[in-house]
Amino acid sequence: MPRRFHSVPFVEITAIGQVTAISPFVDQLMMFIRNCRKTDGSELEIETAVREAISNAIIHGNHEDPYKRVRVMCRCNSGGEVRITVRDEGQGFKSDTVPDPTSPENRLSTHGRGIYLMRMLMDEVSFVKGGSVVRMRKKSNAGAVAQRRERNDE
Repeated sequence: MPRRFHSVPFVEITAIGQVTAISPFVDQLMMFIRNCRKTDGSELEIETAVREAISNAIIHGNHEDPYKRVRVMCRCNSGGEVRITVRDEGQGFKSDTVPDPTSPENRLSTHGRGIYLMRMLMDEVSFVKGGSVVRMRKKSNAGAVAQRRERNDE
């Protein structure tokens, strides 16, 4: 599954078409990510953002059409930076028109928090190709483990 691209660990998968495939896929992707970067406690943040992005792509982008696919690409560099791209086959959307789930009128809503969560959990999130592609980035964590060890030694 993983392959090297310009000496950077890289994986691309195009087989996600149904909601039931999300968990097994994300579990495998997270194993790939954990093998590429030092454990620093941000793994759950990455996992949650990826689950939300894929869920949105399948449900809202592809309208759960089993014949449409979601393509996920992931790159990790040696410093621990992770870049994930999720692409669906839908028409896209305008991310700036999505209601703010933290506003008083939306707080009790049972949906509409996926984009908010992605933005809160990842260091960078952008929507391109009319919203049918989401790009997420978690910054390098190379110094995070060393800094934590220094604080514990004090």
